[in-house]
Amino acid sequence: MSRARRGAVVTGAGRGLGRQTAELLADRGYHVLVTDLDADLAAATAAQIGSHATPMALDVRDADQVQAAADRIVEVAGGLDVWVNNAGVLVTGQAWTQEASVHRLMLEVNALGTIHGTVAAIRTMRQAARGGHVVNIASLAGLTPVPGEAVYAASKHAAVGFSLSTVADLWLAGIDDIDISCICPDGIWTPMLYDKLDDPASALSFSGKLLSPDEVVAAVGKVLDAPREITSLPKWRGAQVRIGAASPRVGRALMPLIIKAARHKQRKIKDRIERSGTA
Repeated sequence: MSRARRGAVVTGAGRGLGRQTAELLADRGYHVLVTDLDADLAAATAAQIGSHATPMALDVRDADQVQAAADRIVEVAGGLDVWVNNAGVLVTGQAWTQEASVHRLMLEVNALGTIHGTVAAIRTMRQAARGGHVVNIASLAGLTPVPGEAVYAASKHAAVGFSLSTVADLWLAGIDDIDISCICPDGIWTPMLYDKLDDPASALSFSGKLLSPDEVVAAVGKVLDAPREITSLPKWRGAQVRIGAASPRVGRALMPLIIKAARHKQRKIKDRIERSGTA
């Protein structure tokens, strides 16, 4: 017999992918804690979802705030079953041209935020002895070098490495009722990329298939049904970037051609948007 669904937490849920993930979980019968750095966005999303959602302002860089979010979902839903670490920041550019504060922002939100959320979820799930599932939204940038996004890639490599290592720790500790799944998508057409069409440093985000949020949310739904440590979207791109990462010299040799094609794609998307007048 399957257990009753209780609570879920989604970080960065005020808009875009996080918002749609919160909607998915509510549709599946969870009460969702909709968290976002922007309290107004969190409140608006929760209001749209309705009685199955509670808003909360949350800075994932603060471990105490993250634990408070775990405590809050237990309070309002009676338990924590799913935690989705979705909050993320992308600032493009060569690392040596960026301020240290920018480096810190990406590392703290993308990497530490994932660590804080995963740890708070595991502690809370273990305390209730119910088990649960942590889903970490990473990126293909967590599996391969990404020129123009070096610090972002570093933060996502950290998120993936932490997730896989924690899976091993859980297994070695004999904890088999808590799953961790990483989703590693190609570029997603969300507000994170809306202002990147004129940005050469972000070209590789457009080099493969530009995904819709719906496709990534569908992947979240699949791993909730059948946990999987790494899911690359699309699957063929995961294989492609792993080959490139395994052969750095070959990858570097091909990079100018890949970037040229990606810049062409950026321009085509921009032209289409300008003609239609919408994103």
